[in-house]
Amino acid sequence: NGAAFSKVRGSQSGQDSTRWHVVRKFLGLISSHNIPVYLIDPLILGLVDKDIEQIRSSPDGPSPECRYFCAPRDFTTFALLDKTWKHEVGLFRTAEKMGFQWLKIINKDPRLDGMNDLSGMEIPLHYIFKLASHAIHLVVFYERSGNFLWHGPLRLKQHMDRKFVPFRKLHFGRYPGAYEKPELLLVSIDDLKVQIPKNPSSFLQEMSHSRFLECRYREARAFFQLYPDDASLDAVEFRKKAKSLLHLAALTLNNLGVKFWLSSGTCLGWYRQCNVIPHSKDVDLGIFIRDYKADIIPAFQKAGLPLKHKFGKVEDSLELSFQGEDDVKLDIFFFYEEDDHIWNGGTQAKSGKKFKYLFPKFSLCWTEFVELKVHVPCETLQYVEANYGPEWKVPVKTWDWKSSPSNVQDNGVWPVDEWDDVIQIY
Repeated sequence: NGAAFSKVRGSQSGQDSTRWHVVRKFLGLISSHNIPVYLIDPLILGLVDKDIEQIRSSPDGPSPECRYFCAPRDFTTFALLDKTWKHEVGLFRTAEKMGFQWLKIINKDPRLDGMNDLSGMEIPLHYIFKLASHAIHLVVFYERSGNFLWHGPLRLKQHMDRKFVPFRKLHFGRYPGAYEKPELLLVSIDDLKVQIPKNPSSFLQEMSHSRFLECRYREARAFFQLYPDDASLDAVEFRKKAKSLLHLAALTLNNLGVKFWLSSGTCLGWYRQCNVIPHSKDVDLGIFIRDYKADIIPAFQKAGLPLKHKFGKVEDSLELSFQGEDDVKLDIFFFYEEDDHIWNGGTQAKSGKKFKYLFPKFSLCWTEFVELKVHVPCETLQYVEANYGPEWKVPVKTWDWKSSPSNVQDNGVWPVDEWDDVIQIY
């Protein structure tokens, strides 16, 4: 994606036109090295999104004025897919000749971490090119095994110049982020040819919920030193089935556009040991009741997972269970928000007794679990502690859902005349 080198028309001057010239120079730099980058700057994409139809259809003719790249900001942010270029020293030499100062930020490659090896190998995560009073932030995206894109945090090493640019104003790098692979569109913006995500508004929406948490391999290794992993044939088989059930559930819910997260024992397995707990016998997911859709049950049945039970109702304590392969089941718990806490319900089929499980409020982050991009509560420790108490690190093989959880409360009894609706077993 080369740069068009025409002069921008209009009456922009001073600082405004400096920004445009820096972007133009940067595009020329990366074009000369055949590096495909795309624009992810939220300020500019926000402006572009308002005019997206016009920009898509407009010819490559000159713009009457500089509307986008002259907008006030300290940085312009671009993305680079790691596998689309070789880290060439030549790029930096050319950059220096063009007057750019540059900074490269490296950190550990989390894709190489695993139970057997905490690699410590470092990879480039961010580049900053500064010219005059403007800077270009180039964020490097890597492909993860869950078939999504990931960028790392921006952490300055001890010796780095903290005044190089106003780092606190950067839009990317405060924490790692996870994104779907975007479809790109080549457009002309302010007389500069540049690639952008085809749907800027959905990229911006994704950006606001992109925070990513890495699995805690170091802690998982310490856990397995105390409690050796179950490597029996049964455990291996169960994990395999649980993984394929989780992939099928994710596909089904993602197709419906229903946001979900790892809950209960599945969340504990991710947080404590980076894996499925082999004696758990099921896969647990959470969904906010506001995201409930009536077609969840038919969609799972169509995917080959028959409904096993349905307890409660949409207004109160809804919970669904689907039968997976052999005796592995999928439990979906629906969560209800109150002013100061969140809760999900439970029902005892034989007595109609209701139970309530209280959690502190939480938000959702992405993680990678069994080669899947999936949500977990960002405040995972508080979530796990609410459910399993301060002793959550110690494995427990006997678990009574009515009395074992730390956060369980009695919640009355379903009226007998409602049993046919609220206690359905198949």
